[in-house]
Amino acid sequence: MRSVKRCLNSSFIIIAVAAVLLQALTVTAVVVPKSHCYALDNSSRLLDFSDWVGVPFAHEGKDSDLVIRFCKDVESRSQTGYVDFGRYDKYNYFVAGSGHVDLVQEFYNGDLLNCEHTFDKMGRTAQVNIICGNCLNGQCTGHRSCICNVTYESTCRIIVEMAIPCEKSGPRVFEGFTVGFHPRSWEIVYNGLTQFGFEKSHPDFSFSTEQPHVTLYLTAIASQSNLVKKPVVKVFPESGLEVKLSGTGATGKPPTTLSPSTLLLDWRCIKSHNSPYEVKISIPVEGYEPIEFVLTKMCEYTQNQEKDATRGWAMFGIISCILMVSSTLFCCGGFIYKTQMERQHGIDALPGMTILSACLETVSGGSQGYSRVADVNTGSTTEVSWERPSGTAQGTWTPNESKYGSV
Repeated sequence: MRSVKRCLNSSFIIIAVAAVLLQALTVTAVVVPKSHCYALDNSSRLLDFSDWVGVPFAHEGKDSDLVIRFCKDVESRSQTGYVDFGRYDKYNYFVAGSGHVDLVQEFYNGDLLNCEHTFDKMGRTAQVNIICGNCLNGQCTGHRSCICNVTYESTCRIIVEMAIPCEKSGPRVFEGFTVGFHPRSWEIVYNGLTQFGFEKSHPDFSFSTEQPHVTLYLTAIASQSNLVKKPVVKVFPESGLEVKLSGTGATGKPPTTLSPSTLLLDWRCIKSHNSPYEVKISIPVEGYEPIEFVLTKMCEYTQNQEKDATRGWAMFGIISCILMVSSTLFCCGGFIYKTQMERQHGIDALPGMTILSACLETVSGGSQGYSRVADVNTGSTTEVSWERPSGTAQGTWTPNESKYGSV
């Protein structure tokens, strides 16, 4: 009986530890939805309509029926065919509405027939005003969603009002916040939403073992930048990877779009591991969900302490400076000594020039060189330096003055 209790207690302990580890590893980041069909309401809460993409909504008219395919296009259909009133632009997402309208969608680049010069040459266009709930005119009775009203501003533009349920409101998103690898990029976080590849561990997005530093740039709207707090780091597995944060972002300095704050990540592999280490960075934001993302680091081998490498380079620099200063002092001292004491001038006063000249003379065979200044001055003023002495055979003439080797 006691053994059974012990087994139960040990199993409960194992389950509790596993739950704690799973909770520490679980990322609660506000991730960008899987499609472009999402919106942020007036309170900055995320509304994900990814499951609604392509769902048709029809409205019967006098001459034609208007059909909206959610986040796809708007068409007016009749017996003679259909007219395209625009397609959903994935780069122009939902925007928050005003008054009784909660959200607004825009559809562009419809048919151009007789609409080539309207609405910035975008052809027929449509604006869909979305109400979260029921229509104000009592339409959609017994239906969860429908088109409430259609207004034709012209043959090239229509205004559609429709009602849909918006019960599944997500977390509150800190709009305007970005994180990237450059001051004007947002590969990791864009508009407060963690991008794909950094919401959880992905082996394809892992950093190599050789990369000891990663610099991240944080930006936010200046009016709300003071809501950003100091980041927190968690590593899984907990041992084997040493991580240190530095930079203005680590101190909690408010980031702005004009002066991004930097978050320098120094990581060193203490223990090699087959799978990548997961580094979860959480940036608290007052009144909003925290900004969270995951960076992965490969550790194929252990790395030496960076302090030792830095100390080695420092010693190399100090020794190099000492040698340069010593050489400069030696050359200056030798030049002054030869100039003052040995009465040598010019290139002859440089230290080591005698040895260098002798080496050059040996290498050149002693047949060419510069004459000593003293020997040149002893010659006759009427004698041309390039003339050979008269009476000497052409093949047997040898100079009687000593030469320096050619430099």
